[in-house]
Amino acid sequence: MADALKYTKEHEWLKLEGGNVAVIGITEYAQDALGDLVFVELPEIGRKVGKGDSFAVVESVKTAAEVYSPVSGEVAAINDNLSSDPELIKKSLEEGWIAKIKITNPADLEGLMDKAAYDEFLSKQE
Repeated sequence: MADALKYTKEHEWLKLEGGNVAVIGITEYAQDALGDLVFVELPEIGRKVGKGDSFAVVESVKTAAEVYSPVSGEVAAINDNLSSDPELIKKSLEEGWIAKIKITNPADLEGLMDKAAYDEFLSKQE
């Protein structure tokens, strides 16, 4: 399953579900940079987002970070469990996703990185 993940330069991951739904979370790199998470501001279901739009905020004891949508679409589901336990983001993809977005422009997926490209991108950041 990890091979099916796509990544952004803003440190979000995306996993396709059912062909036209993107499950979105933040990468381990972003999790480590943020530290202990204290709050996640989730988007509203039904909200329309464009590729690159901020749609959620993850707050830690250090800072707050916006989460950007890797695709255009409509928020179809949110992970309500994060409201009471923001640290779930760090557990697993199944538990730590932030939102599911129904994709309206499949071409948005073309610019995303696979794991190897993302790892190479990270190696140039340090």
